[in-house]
Amino acid sequence: MISRLFIFLFLNLLGFLCGFFIPHGLGAWQGACLGILFVSLSLYLIDIWRSLVFLGWVRSKDILNPPNQSGIWSESADRVRRLFRQKTLELKSSDESLRQFLSAIQASPNGVVLLDTEWHIVWSNRTASQHLGIDPEKDVFQLIGYLLRNPAFSAYARSSLYDKEIVIEGRENRSDHPQKIAVQVFPYGDGRKLLLSRDITALEQAEVMRRDFVANVSHEIRTPLTVLMGFVETMQNLKLSEIEIQDFLKLMSQQALRMQTLVQDLLTLSQLDGSPLPSETEWHDFDSLWRSCYQEAKGLMHVLNQRDGSSHTLQFDLPEDLQAHQISGSLDEIKSAFTNLVSNALRYTPSGGAVTVSCSHKNEHFEFSVKDTGFGISPEHVPRLTERFYRVDRSRSRDTGGTGLGLAIVKHVIQRHGGHLRIESKLNLGSCFTLEFPNSRFRRKSI
Repeated sequence: MISRLFIFLFLNLLGFLCGFFIPHGLGAWQGACLGILFVSLSLYLIDIWRSLVFLGWVRSKDILNPPNQSGIWSESADRVRRLFRQKTLELKSSDESLRQFLSAIQASPNGVVLLDTEWHIVWSNRTASQHLGIDPEKDVFQLIGYLLRNPAFSAYARSSLYDKEIVIEGRENRSDHPQKIAVQVFPYGDGRKLLLSRDITALEQAEVMRRDFVANVSHEIRTPLTVLMGFVETMQNLKLSEIEIQDFLKLMSQQALRMQTLVQDLLTLSQLDGSPLPSETEWHDFDSLWRSCYQEAKGLMHVLNQRDGSSHTLQFDLPEDLQAHQISGSLDEIKSAFTNLVSNALRYTPSGGAVTVSCSHKNEHFEFSVKDTGFGISPEHVPRLTERFYRVDRSRSRDTGGTGLGLAIVKHVIQRHGGHLRIESKLNLGSCFTLEFPNSRFRRKSI
């Protein structure tokens, strides 16, 4: 600034001296004043020109390349350029933060919808599109009430009471595939609103299963208890013969055994739900497991024969090349799954039928199969067989003493061991239940 003032004074002095001493038609002092005026006007015009160049540069898009000037205009251009670069970096940083924030919201399992003061959609993520059918691009500035034509949501929006969420049907809701979405509004800012949605279909289904489970357990226990109480009351109030007493005691023992079996199955399921996954390094001789299952099957056949007079053909087929093998995991769980399948086959196969138990080693997995010549199962029942307390024929299950938990235990066990249960059945032609274990859980015994 001082140098600029010095140059201004020096040039004016030079103009004064030129106008004072150089001969011309004017007086010396008039020439001096004219020289000063000429210099001042020239500097002023030059300054105007440089300012116009500076202004043109500021208005241009090439803000990072300032014009080649000197003096105060060069310094001003440099300061503007640095300030612009700093603001550009700050804006980029802010944009990056916003982009990351929106990306995080996009990845959220919850639906997020930003609404203005009039309930117009400002922004929404992909999850909201899945839950509510909102198009993140096409539906911007649309009234959300036009898209969510749900009476419960309309009443909720008008109430202005948003302390609790409401449950509405999702965009993919169908009779065979229900979808329940929980929605809640959170006011913020100056009348704006944040709408959050979450899929609670699994929670709703779990709650229904819990209620059904409690109802089924209560029913299964109440039935034998009612029978027991009836027998006890009869024996207390009536004089019975020795034969009648023995018959009553036999029936009471059967009902007590039924409750004991139910409680044992419930405890098994509870232990499976709460225990860690079976080890892959704990190996057991498959031959011993096979013989143990065979002995239990023979014992059950004897019990069924004594109780119902039924008889079955039972065949356990263990190939010689698999006798020297081992299986890894929880021995008790695997044995429980095997014996449950064999027990079901014996109980649900009519007298004179055949039950064949076999195993084989495939390329990808090891199979344990139980095939029977029983009543078979209709195709519509097969997907639900592993549900707890699900029965194809309740009266037949009561007669056989089943609890409705056996296949649920089997499915739980095989899933914990990394395999799956395969069910094949044809009505009146019998069924085949196969457990498929991964190859990593089956090996030849080391010598």
